[in-house]
Amino acid sequence: MKDQKSARLFPEIPCRRYFTIGEASDLCDIKPHILRYWEQEFPQLSNIQRRGNRRYYQQHDIETIRTIYQLLYEQGYTISGARQWLRGHKKAAQKSEKTAGEDAFSNSELIDELESILSILDDK
Repeated sequence: MKDQKSARLFPEIPCRRYFTIGEASDLCDIKPHILRYWEQEFPQLSNIQRRGNRRYYQQHDIETIRTIYQLLYEQGYTISGARQWLRGHKKAAQKSEKTAGEDAFSNSELIDELESILSILDDK
């Protein structure tokens, strides 16, 4: 039965800053009580609570919810497996950002070194 399921096509996320739990629920095709449960299980879901403890989600939260949905319902992960996948994915993204920063620093040092060599050669 898993093979017959195709990837769910979610509606496009509107260009807004905040979404209520009902709107997030509609955009991700899950019930609000499941979102509340996922908030407890996934530290990556960080909603903002305002006025009477009303939950508001941002665009990155909607994308995270959709990723969790796909991991659990389409790829067959358990909750703990999905939590580990998200944690590993976040660490990989942070590592690639750090590596990119180190490469940029190394490149600037290399350019400085090459310029100093060129100035030495020009003097001769």
